[in-house]
Amino acid sequence: MAGAVGGGVATYRRVLVLPGLAPLYAIGFAARLPVTATGVVLTLHVAIGLDQGFAAAGLVGGAVTAGIALGAPFVGRLVDRHGLRRVLVLCGLAQAVFWGMVPFLDAAALVPAALGAGLLAPPAFAVVRQSLAASVPAEHQRPAFALDAMSTEVAYAVGPALGTLVVLTLPGTGTWLVGAAFVVATIALGWLDPPVRAAGRRPGEHPAPPVRTWLRGGMLVALASTAAAILMLTATELSVVAMLTARDETAWFALANTVWCAASLVGGWIYGAAQRPPPTAVLLGLLALGSLPVALGGPWWTLTLLLVPAGAFCAPALAAAAETVGRLAPDDARGVATGLHGSALMVGATVAAPLTGVLIDGVAPAAAVAVAAGITLLVAAVAALVTGTRTGSRGR
Repeated sequence: MAGAVGGGVATYRRVLVLPGLAPLYAIGFAARLPVTATGVVLTLHVAIGLDQGFAAAGLVGGAVTAGIALGAPFVGRLVDRHGLRRVLVLCGLAQAVFWGMVPFLDAAALVPAALGAGLLAPPAFAVVRQSLAASVPAEHQRPAFALDAMSTEVAYAVGPALGTLVVLTLPGTGTWLVGAAFVVATIALGWLDPPVRAAGRRPGEHPAPPVRTWLRGGMLVALASTAAAILMLTATELSVVAMLTARDETAWFALANTVWCAASLVGGWIYGAAQRPPPTAVLLGLLALGSLPVALGGPWWTLTLLLVPAGAFCAPALAAAAETVGRLAPDDARGVATGLHGSALMVGATVAAPLTGVLIDGVAPAAAVAVAAGITLLVAAVAALVTGTRTGSRGR
């Protein structure tokens, strides 16, 4: 174990000393915090601040999520054509206007406004991955994307917690602080201006290849695997909350979630340092199989232990899929490809939430975990078939 840890430290040190990568991770992490806090901030603002209930809050949260899913490829296309800084100016202005208006809008007006803000959400997640794919040498890309997956894991743990604290501490005007965070993060990304295409290539210098020439085979598998992984994670999270609530142990979710995230970080660390890690399809299947025991339920401490194997393959599966998207994307269409990857993340969560809710209410939380695991295993099987067939054909 000590050797593995030492080897992992050396592997990640070689990545972090690459030019520009340490500030990219640091600023990228900070820029992701307001994005990850958006959902909970708007939900609490509508449900508690405006006293409109969680149904209205769900509409607003769903609108911003839908906007991000629809707008990510569009924003990526703008980055490909016009460069990162111009796009960041547009996105930063959109966020400043939206968050400045939030305290003055009712729930009905917030729905279309949130949709528009989502359409022009700053590409904080996509920019980091696009830059890693464009600038990191092939031999370092696996640990680079593993670090990105681990950073994302921490951002999703910290961002919503900070957002909750802001809304509850500064009711009404707390949303201005979130907007300020968006503006500062956008300025920082623009100042850094990380490379998003191969060295020597300028925005719009070459026409982007038709989408049909690269959105197929391995790329579709990677996008579907991303959506399936998020579906599995979301279903697991909601089911665990429901199980603990049924036993009047909801307060223990914070501890269970912390253990779950820690297991994911350990798994991501091992994956990035491994010499020959399993392919994406295998990691996705292991994520489903590792999550399936959560359906057994039980007291809080049992669920917490069952989340360890579930978490161990979270970051590896997501990192492997992101690495594949970056590797297969053409240089002049990499913004669109990483945008589609962001859309896949949103689609997985959007599908999982209502599906899991129906199964929890209509059957049981265990059914939600089982169905999500079944869908994820099916996607993993198709992914293995497609990538295996392609590899076999190339070998012949």
